[in-house]
Amino acid sequence: MKRNALSALIALSLLGGSAVAQAQDFGNWYIAPRIGAVIPDSNRKTDTSVYGGFGAGVWVNPHLAVDFEYGINNASFKDNSWRAHHEWESVTLGVSARWFFGDEGSQFRPYVMAGVGAQRHTAYSGSLSAPPPNSKGLNGNNSGWDPMVTIGGGVQYNMSENLALRGEIAARYDKDDNTRGNISDQLGYNISHKDGYLDGLVTVGLVYSFGHATAPAQTTPAVVPATPDCHTLDDDHDGVNNCDDKCPDTPAGTIVGPDGCPQKVVIDLRGVNFKFDRPKKGEHKIEPTLAVPTADSVAILDQAIDALNRYPQIKVELDGHTDSIGTDQYNQGLSERRAQIVADYLTAHGITADRITAVKGFGESQPIDTNSTKEGRARNRRTELKVENPGQ
Repeated sequence: MKRNALSALIALSLLGGSAVAQAQDFGNWYIAPRIGAVIPDSNRKTDTSVYGGFGAGVWVNPHLAVDFEYGINNASFKDNSWRAHHEWESVTLGVSARWFFGDEGSQFRPYVMAGVGAQRHTAYSGSLSAPPPNSKGLNGNNSGWDPMVTIGGGVQYNMSENLALRGEIAARYDKDDNTRGNISDQLGYNISHKDGYLDGLVTVGLVYSFGHATAPAQTTPAVVPATPDCHTLDDDHDGVNNCDDKCPDTPAGTIVGPDGCPQKVVIDLRGVNFKFDRPKKGEHKIEPTLAVPTADSVAILDQAIDALNRYPQIKVELDGHTDSIGTDQYNQGLSERRAQIVADYLTAHGITADRITAVKGFGESQPIDTNSTKEGRARNRRTELKVENPGQ
């Protein structure tokens, strides 16, 4: 690679650091510039060289990412006594899969990778001053593409929801029949042909995602306004004086509105959404399972508890729901865990268990939004609270 091209790639990588993003959700695309070094197979007879690469990737699921990659490095020959300019260019095109360990919200995520592709080798500047006869690939006039595979591992550091730094070490094998590194006799041009070369590759890079997380919309639970007292008479003891009571003789315990007529109490949990695939089996603390911003979701749950305390005569049913990712059987169990963890939160904050009539899971069968977008799936990962009013 020429010096100005390498400088441009490094500048692009550094510039990306101020605006790079990493959102690890299904279908999010990202770009990944990187730089590093190629440590060549000793039989290539070339020096360690600078590597530059650029990739475009997509998250298949929160653990699997697939990258389409381009890379280039130029190396100088160690044995340069009969070569002019001594530069050897290697260009790679390939696709790699990276499997990430740990939760998608973790700051550090180690991973393993494997890739396949093709690599082209050619003399980059000038030709050989005295090329050996029948020496394909050494006189600057021949080049060729050869199959290659890579395996390795690394770690990704998520600096924020949208910004990540990736470091990687890999081994790259290519079945190269253009680089003939084993030149044993300079005068006799006795060249032995290698079946392939195994190089080391050490890189660091940035990851810029085009996905953006959207906080779930939240609404304040409906609150029944306090009933003012106009007179002292209240024959049906519903809290509404006789002058304003349009529905006299309502049954005892019935929740009524300002006009004295039965009113349905609504406690809205919209805005309380869960992270992907949470809670896990055996997980009982609700805060780590909630989608960000967690504090807003907890505030909505606390408002629901306040409403239940103000209307001790009502009972509720808790229904859990999921998005469409996963099997029906798995999502059924996940929805039940979501309903149960909210029920546990209510009882832990003073709501007696006899006021919770049922805890049900409906899997992915009752979406309230599309499952084709990240935002729609986030709203579908929810729990609903159904109020059962007495006297109705």
